[in-house]
Amino acid sequence: MTELTKRPDGLIVPTGINRRGFLAGTAALGLAAGLGGTLPAGKAHAQEPKRGGHLKLGLKGGATTDSLDPAAYTGSVSFVIGHLWGDKLVESDPVTGAPLPSIASSWEPSADASVWTFKIRNDIAFHDGSKLTVADAVATLKRHSDEGSKSGALGLMRSIKTIEEKAGDLVLTLTEGNADLPLLLTDYHLIIQPGGGVENPASTIGTGPYKLVSYEAGIRATFEKNTADWRSDRGFVDSVEIIVMNDNSARIAALSSGQVHFINNVDPKTVSLLKRAPRVQILQTPGKGFYSFLMHCDTAPFDNNDLRLALKYAIDRQAILDRAVGGYGKLGNDYPVNENYALAPTGIEQRVYDPDKAAFHYKKSGHDRPILLRTSDAAFPGAVDAAVLFQESARKAGIELEIRREPEDGYWTNVWNVQPFSASYWGGRPTQDSRYSTSYLSSAEWNDTRFKRADFDKLLLQARSELDEAKRKELYHTMAVMVRDEGGLILPVFNDYVNAASASLKGFVHDIGNDLSNGYVGSRVWFDS
Repeated sequence: MTELTKRPDGLIVPTGINRRGFLAGTAALGLAAGLGGTLPAGKAHAQEPKRGGHLKLGLKGGATTDSLDPAAYTGSVSFVIGHLWGDKLVESDPVTGAPLPSIASSWEPSADASVWTFKIRNDIAFHDGSKLTVADAVATLKRHSDEGSKSGALGLMRSIKTIEEKAGDLVLTLTEGNADLPLLLTDYHLIIQPGGGVENPASTIGTGPYKLVSYEAGIRATFEKNTADWRSDRGFVDSVEIIVMNDNSARIAALSSGQVHFINNVDPKTVSLLKRAPRVQILQTPGKGFYSFLMHCDTAPFDNNDLRLALKYAIDRQAILDRAVGGYGKLGNDYPVNENYALAPTGIEQRVYDPDKAAFHYKKSGHDRPILLRTSDAAFPGAVDAAVLFQESARKAGIELEIRREPEDGYWTNVWNVQPFSASYWGGRPTQDSRYSTSYLSSAEWNDTRFKRADFDKLLLQARSELDEAKRKELYHTMAVMVRDEGGLILPVFNDYVNAASASLKGFVHDIGNDLSNGYVGSRVWFDS
C-alpha cells in the first residue's frame, strides 16, 4: 500500500511522488494505488465550510436536445448535472491531476499494466436506497463499452478487453498495458449507475451529493441534498438550481443583480465591466481546453491537405487571442495538447500568421471558391468575433470565407461533428492518451475532424503501452506533429476559463486544466453568510 501524507494545502497524496512519478510508478513497478479512505474533493478550505442555502448557477452550455443519460452528455450544463447526482470510480487531484479514490477505494496493476484490479467500496448506497455493488460498476463500464451506446467514452473504453467481477473485485483486462487507466476512469460519462443504467440510463439514480428534483432540458434543473451521502466533505448547500442562460448579457445581468450566485463562460470583453460590479469576484483558471475551427478531412474541399494548410497559415492567432479572447489564454499550434499535460511535446515551431504561405498552399490546392465557415456564440466566448477576424486575415491571402452564424440552441447537435467546417470548443482531458483517443483515434465516436490514419492509431496504441517515459514523450511528439501538419484542426487559442461569482460564494477550487472546478462547482462551494 502506498504511504500517504497531508500537504500544506490539505490534500492527502502519496508520499514523495508527484503526478508523473505516481503514474509511472504504478505502471512500471506494479505499485498498488491503495489510497484507502475518503479523500477531499478539492484542496483544503481557508475556512471551515458553512452549510445551508440555495445555490443558483446561471450556466451557458445547455440545449433542449440535452439528455440525462451520461453516455450522451455534452456541454457545460450536462457536465455539472452529472457531478451533482453521480460519482465515478476514480477522481483526480485538482492540483496535480493524479488519480484519487472515489467509488474505487484502491487499485493495483499487473507488472505490465495490462490487468488492473479495483477494490470497490461496500458501504455506499444509491439514491433509491439500494446498495452499490461490484456488479453495478461492471455493468456501467460494459454499457459505455457497447458500440450501440454511442457513449462519449466509447473511444476510451475500446482498449478494455474484459470487464469482470473476480473474488469481489472489479478486474479490467486491457488489450495492451496502459499506465493511465485510473485517470481514464475519471471521464465524466462514466457515472456508476444501478445495473449500469441499462434499463433506465436517464434515471439519475446515483451516489452523488444531490438528488435530481426536476428537469427541463435546456431550461432548468433543480436538486436537493442527498442526506444519506457517503461523504461529508462536499455538498455544503441544501439545494442547487441550474438555470440555463446561453445569452451572455443575461448571465451578467443575473449575477450583477443577485439573481444567481455563479456564472460560467464570461466573455473576456465584459470582465472589466463585471469587475466594477459590487460584490462580484472573477474566477480565472488556466486550462487544457481550446477554441478551434474544425475541418472534416474526408469532405471536399477539406480532403486536400494544401487547403487545410492554407487555412492554418491564414488565421491570425495573436489577433484572436488579443481581440476576440481578450488575452485570456495562450496561443495554440494546431495540435490539442499544451504544457498542462504530462509529457507534453516541446520544440515544435509555433505556427504564425503568414498570408504568403497561405496563398501558396491555397493556389496549390486548386480551390478557388468561397469557403463556408459556420460559427455561433454557443461554440465559445467570442466565436463569432473570432470567425470574422479569421475572415479578415484570410482575405489578405486571397482566401474568401463565408461566415454563417448558426443558432445557439442545438448547435452541438446540428452543426458540431455534422458540418464540415465549424467553430468548436473542447475541454481538457486527464491525459494525452485520453485526449487523442476521444477525438483523433480513427474509430472514436467524436472524431470531429475525421482524421483517420492507421499510422497515427498505431502510434497512439504504442504510446499507451510504453512504460519508458522518454520513449513515450517521443511518440507523443511525433503524434502532435502529424496532427499539426496533416490534420483538420485549426487551434488558435488554449483558453483560460473565466467564470464569475458572488463574493459571498466561497470554496471554489481551480482544478488543474479544467473548467467549473472539473464539474464539481455545485458540491464544492458554500456561502459565507
